[in-house]
Amino acid sequence: MPDAHQCTVLVLTESRVPPLFWYSYDVSRLGIVRIKGDREVNGYVISCAATKEAIVIDPIEPVDKIVSEIGDLKVRWILASHGHPGHLAGKDQIQARMGGTTAMHVTDAKTFLRSADRYLDPEEHLQFGEFELRVLHTPGHTPGSLCFLVGNHLFTGDTLLAGGVGKQSPGTDLRRQLFSILNAIAPLPPATAIYPGHGAVTSLERELRDNPAFRSLPPR
Repeated sequence: MPDAHQCTVLVLTESRVPPLFWYSYDVSRLGIVRIKGDREVNGYVISCAATKEAIVIDPIEPVDKIVSEIGDLKVRWILASHGHPGHLAGKDQIQARMGGTTAMHVTDAKTFLRSADRYLDPEEHLQFGEFELRVLHTPGHTPGSLCFLVGNHLFTGDTLLAGGVGKQSPGTDLRRQLFSILNAIAPLPPATAIYPGHGAVTSLERELRDNPAFRSLPPR
């Protein structure tokens, strides 16, 4: 069974959090469903309850599991966190059946001979319904690895997992990956929920405390 997260998000106002991370929309209308696919890859369907518009993050196979969760939602975007096969194997089938614009980072498209309708820029913002998704470029696991931030919900692909990082593969630059984690993820509010490409959902607060990737940081 998929894990459904109907999410109520705290609005954080700590002075150390840069204004870039503040948000004022009502995230209680945000729906998040996690679907486990082949190779133990997590795919996600994120939706706006008010407009029924949705985003698919990491379009896994089997496609039917994703499509059944989409239901009557209108898919705006189909996003790949990186170019490894398990994380985008279903993108063309999902697009053919449900519509939407496919997107990834151009570097991974070139590296892994993939294609998409759009190639995303760092700090780009994508609209769906009442919400906005922010694109973070976090190279290391692959050169074009991306994370996606909606409110205080961060979808990390294989850049950051609960208790560790994604499995190294040819082309992984672990030092660069750790640099991305420390510079793009660590500054986010500790209450940020982490939705990784494999394994359990976690929180930034827990990972700052327990994950070896953050060991070089001073206590917060």
